[in-house]
Amino acid sequence: MLPRFELSQPQTLPEALKALAGGVGQPLAGGTNLFPDLRGGREKGDTFISLSQVGELRYIEHTDNRVTLGSGATISDILRDPQMKIAAPALVAASDIFAGAMVRNAATIGGNVCCGSPSADSVPPLLTLGADVTLASASGERTLPLDEFYLDYKKTVMKPDELLASISWTPPTPGSAHLFYKLSRRKGDAITITGISVLVEAEGGKCKTVRIALGSVAPTIFRAHEAEGMLAGRVLTSELIEEAAQSAAGQCKPISDNRASAEYRLLTAHSLTRRLLRQAWKQAS
Repeated sequence: MLPRFELSQPQTLPEALKALAGGVGQPLAGGTNLFPDLRGGREKGDTFISLSQVGELRYIEHTDNRVTLGSGATISDILRDPQMKIAAPALVAASDIFAGAMVRNAATIGGNVCCGSPSADSVPPLLTLGADVTLASASGERTLPLDEFYLDYKKTVMKPDELLASISWTPPTPGSAHLFYKLSRRKGDAITITGISVLVEAEGGKCKTVRIALGSVAPTIFRAHEAEGMLAGRVLTSELIEEAAQSAAGQCKPISDNRASAEYRLLTAHSLTRRLLRQAWKQAS
C-alpha cells in the first residue's frame, strides 16, 4: 500500500513555483516511477505538488530550427506528434517501447528526465540531440545542457525550489542518423539492461558530428565524449569504430542486479555501441 502523504494541486505554473518556493513539498509529474517506489519503500515524501493540472507545461513546439517539449508532455504526446519522427528519431524509437500504453499516457518527459534513473529511456536520445533543459523557479529561469544536469545516481543540479520547465534541441540535419537501442529481458514493458543512442552527421565523406550516450551502465546516463572525439572529422572505418566502442565501454561503471551482471552490461555496452555506430555511419554517409 502507498504511505500517507499530502497532495496539493496548483492550476498554474506560478502557483506551482510559489508552492515550491515555500518549501511545502516536492514536484510530482506522472508518478509512474514515484508511486512504485513509494509503495516499495524506496522513496519517502510527506507532501507532493502535483503538476498534472498545470497546462502551461504540456506542449510540443516546433519552430524553423528548434524543438521544445514542455516538461508535462507525455510519452504518448511524443508518439502522436507527426513531426517528431524527423525532429528526434531516436526519441520516438525509445518512446515506442516505453513501458505499456497506460504508462505512456501518464509518464511525462519531465518526470523521466528528472527521476535521475540510469535506465530512463528518453535520456540517451535527448543527450545525443544535444538537448538543453530550462529550470524554473519563482525567482526566474536558467538553461543548461542536459549533459550537465546529472551529478550522481538520482541526483541532479536542480535546487529544491526549481522544476524542469522545458527541454529543447536543434533537430538533426537531413541525412544524419539518430538511433536508439534498448536491451531488456523482454521486448516491451521492461526495465533497460543496456540503452544506447548515437547521432552521426556526415559531410564530405567524413564524420562531421557524432554523439554517443549510454544508459543503465553507470550511476548516471552519460555522453562518451572521449569516443566522440576519436571519430569527429574522420572517415569511420570498422577499426576506428571498434576503438571508439571500446573507449565508450571503458567509461562504464555497471553494477550487477536481478536483470543482468556487470560483466554482461559491459559486454553489451561495447557491442551495441559498435553496432549502432556502424548502422548510423552507413545511413549518414
